[in-house]
Amino acid sequence: MGQFLDKGAIPFVSTVKRPYINNYIRVSPVRVIDETGKQLGVMDLTKALQISRERNLDLVQVTEKVKPPVCKIIDYGKYLYQLEKKNKTKQTKKSSELKAIRLRFNISVHDMETRARQAEKFLKKGDKVRIDMVLRGREKALPDFAREKIKQFIEILEKSVSLKVERELKREARGFTMIISHNIKHKT
Repeated sequence: MGQFLDKGAIPFVSTVKRPYINNYIRVSPVRVIDETGKQLGVMDLTKALQISRERNLDLVQVTEKVKPPVCKIIDYGKYLYQLEKKNKTKQTKKSSELKAIRLRFNISVHDMETRARQAEKFLKKGDKVRIDMVLRGREKALPDFAREKIKQFIEILEKSVSLKVERELKREARGFTMIISHNIKHKT
């Protein structure tokens, strides 16, 4: 029956569909491309296999959707590595969300540190963070104090993660907003 898995264990499944190689290719004729990228033309499968063996490389079926299918004469291990690498970069290029952190005018230092930790989690996941400071009533008369609170929040956050300002601190009708993201070029 094979290997037994623990309850709830997920077996490893490769993220790349493995192509047909060498004698597993069942279609003839095939269009052949050599290791330098030069087209050798459409030929019989046995002739293509003979050429690949002479060069000590593998014949890999790259596409099966076209007639005749395209096969490359390449090292199969390198080809699989490149496919895995390309697939991995596709997965990492996800779009980032915009998360909001709302600060109050009279926020305490401890609460500010808690919000900074939350913002740090968002930034490390690759999301952008919008910092909002809502001003109500008499608080609107003290915009400089509000700016200082936001600067203090940014300083706390910069201790743990490097920041890139996406949109500068901007005064709006209800208060101040600013958008920041994780500066990947400068690693901490």
